[in-house]
Amino acid sequence: MSKKALGPSMVRLLVGAGKAAPTPPVGPALGARGVKSMDFCKEFNARTAHLTPGIPVPTVITVQPDRSFTFVTKTPPTSYFLKKAAGIEQGTGKPGHGVAGTVSLKHVYELAKIKATDDHLKHLPLESIASTIIGSAKTLGIAVVP
Repeated sequence: MSKKALGPSMVRLLVGAGKAAPTPPVGPALGARGVKSMDFCKEFNARTAHLTPGIPVPTVITVQPDRSFTFVTKTPPTSYFLKKAAGIEQGTGKPGHGVAGTVSLKHVYELAKIKATDDHLKHLPLESIASTIIGSAKTLGIAVVP
């Protein structure tokens, strides 16, 4: 006999803005916890209607033992923004050896302002967020120019 979860469980998903449907990855992740995935999809699509359709939105869903749920959407991943700013589809195969594209320091600070709205980054200064974005750019093979 298995024990039931006593507290709330968390589900982390990366879903396209306005494109949530009860198909994988949403359906199986929520269905396993007894949540109606269609209810989540309707609410998620309504909440992300102001974003460009298809932008990947990290979402943290908290499922209560009574099968009710709440969710928090975050800003899109840094790699998504960097690839859009550099105008590339994917990063280089060998980070540090090849350059897939370039972004300016101004782009990096604009991205840092967007990422600063996330709850887990609010306490950090803008310079620290910018330096992590520069590190992400290096791993993608994107050069940051002044």
